[in-house]
Amino acid sequence: MSNSKKKYSVVFMPDCVETSAEEGSNLLETAIASGVHINAGCGGAGTCGTCNILIKTGKVVGQKTANVSDADYQDGLRQACSSRVMSDLVVEVPAASRLEAAVLKRETPDSASAAMLLSGWNYSPPIEKRFIRMSPPTMQDNTSDLSRLLRCLDNSQTESIVEADFSVTKKLATTARQDNWHVSATLLKLAGHTRLINIEPSDTRTTNYAFVFDIGTTAVRGQLLDLNRGQISAQAIGYNKQIRFGADVIARINQCSQPGGLAKLQTAAVDTINELLHQMLSSSGVAHSSINHIVVAANTVMVHMLLALDPKYLRMSPYVPTISSPPLVRARSLGIDTEEHVRLFCMPSVASYVGGDIVSGILGSGVYQRPSLTLYIDIGTNGEIVLGNNEWLVTAAASAGPTFEGGGIRCGMLAINGAIEDLRLDDASAEPSVKVIGDGQPLGICGSGIINLTASLLKNGLITQAGRFNMEKSSARLRYGENGAEYVLTYAADSGTGKDITFNETDMDNLIRSKAALYAGYHTLILSVGKHMSDIDHVVIAGTFGNRLNIENAITIGLLPDLPRHKFTFIGNGSLLGARLIAFSTEVQRQSSVVASMMTNLELSENADFMSSYTAAMFLPHTDAALFPSVTTGDTA
Repeated sequence: MSNSKKKYSVVFMPDCVETSAEEGSNLLETAIASGVHINAGCGGAGTCGTCNILIKTGKVVGQKTANVSDADYQDGLRQACSSRVMSDLVVEVPAASRLEAAVLKRETPDSASAAMLLSGWNYSPPIEKRFIRMSPPTMQDNTSDLSRLLRCLDNSQTESIVEADFSVTKKLATTARQDNWHVSATLLKLAGHTRLINIEPSDTRTTNYAFVFDIGTTAVRGQLLDLNRGQISAQAIGYNKQIRFGADVIARINQCSQPGGLAKLQTAAVDTINELLHQMLSSSGVAHSSINHIVVAANTVMVHMLLALDPKYLRMSPYVPTISSPPLVRARSLGIDTEEHVRLFCMPSVASYVGGDIVSGILGSGVYQRPSLTLYIDIGTNGEIVLGNNEWLVTAAASAGPTFEGGGIRCGMLAINGAIEDLRLDDASAEPSVKVIGDGQPLGICGSGIINLTASLLKNGLITQAGRFNMEKSSARLRYGENGAEYVLTYAADSGTGKDITFNETDMDNLIRSKAALYAGYHTLILSVGKHMSDIDHVVIAGTFGNRLNIENAITIGLLPDLPRHKFTFIGNGSLLGARLIAFSTEVQRQSSVVASMMTNLELSENADFMSSYTAAMFLPHTDAALFPSVTTGDTA
């Protein structure tokens, strides 16, 4: 008797993706398997409430979660991660649960302040192409083809010993004779020697390109670089396909512990890179064969997953990575669609949660070169912080959680079309004026909108410094909802969801915890070196989130230190900036190891000062008003 389960048709709208699923299949896993992207911040644990879907027709079973209200449940709203297929289904993925890569902000290559960039570096890419006119063999000179080629290279401008890849020798005989012994040699310059990695017939020196990638937890950004001209030929950006397995690194590490989990995460990372790689080649018209190098900057967890290294020990005390300075690896061996000779260089990391992306940012911004005391901040799910100068650097990672990407917020969402990113409250009526990404109807609120809202509520007296709503204020927007006191940003009639968009006290608690973790991280680093906040000469803010950050509002709620505003500098994507410089300079590439070795990591989870600083920061802006004088006086000099 057959024990096979029934199979049902599942259609995901609005993309009209149809697949089949066995009875009892998890709906989120079904979506992932069919290539449908649904936000799942907690990786399917059922805690974040971001994987909301609407059951249009058919039946699912599953426990109702606290993230779905009674009214929404009656309307067919479910969490995909807690729903199982019991019939043919038509499922709608609401806009707030979808991933729309097209609206991710592209970085401006020269967005960094000129005063905050690496100085004194020489343009000398680690990849060089050299045209060689080899002498044809004769009976008087019948030395081997390889010896003949190496002899030519040793007699040219190469300063170090040249060694050849075996892959070169396999095609050398044919290639050398294809154009009368005229060849182009591709050389990879390493410390102490030079490696011959490829050979082509004729003169191909004009086609020498590299890719650089910033592999973020949420998004992956890439640039195609012309190594002959030192220019950016193309750019591309997209969501990290790993996001379907969880919004943060902890959720993804947990996924790696499942059968086949690491392979799935590695494949997702490679698929993302390949997709962007082909986009850039297509838009630039550059040939696939012209790519000779790849540089990757990413946090330690992302690097482990890209290289298919088990990341589980990164989250176990004493938090030890398998590798901090990955050796060069053939990109094709990882599944990246390149020629066989292309190597991938990963930026060295410092610790489990302070990765190559931060080393890259410190390198590219030149923080390590200057005597001035600089605080470098990359605000994200895992906020990385560096403090120091040209003599020393200390660093830490403060787990802010997914709040700044809309996670853990009742109506939160990523910074995509439909997200409220800014708003102002009328001083008299407390009525909001909202700015929506894409200028359509609002669907929810993203991280920058949450910060601006909280600052406005605080300035207008609608919330207390403890984050409680002041229900004595006369405002129609203040009310009690299913989750307690809340403020209505947009009523159902004006929203794109047909429901009220609100911000409640639970949301406020999550924001306060996130901003407290980051501020406590800054404060703890400063205390660890015997300094004070007032000693800081510069604050460098990196990352995509920083592009939308309102400095005044961030200081008002205690997310950033209250310092003179001229001390703050935005550098955009510092990770990509450093990776680009490494692709352009062998000298800078070698400096990356120096920068990593300068950085002393402080584990905040094991630090008593951090816990006391965290508790003190659980207030708007802080329990110590003396740390935020401008919030009280309004003096922002």
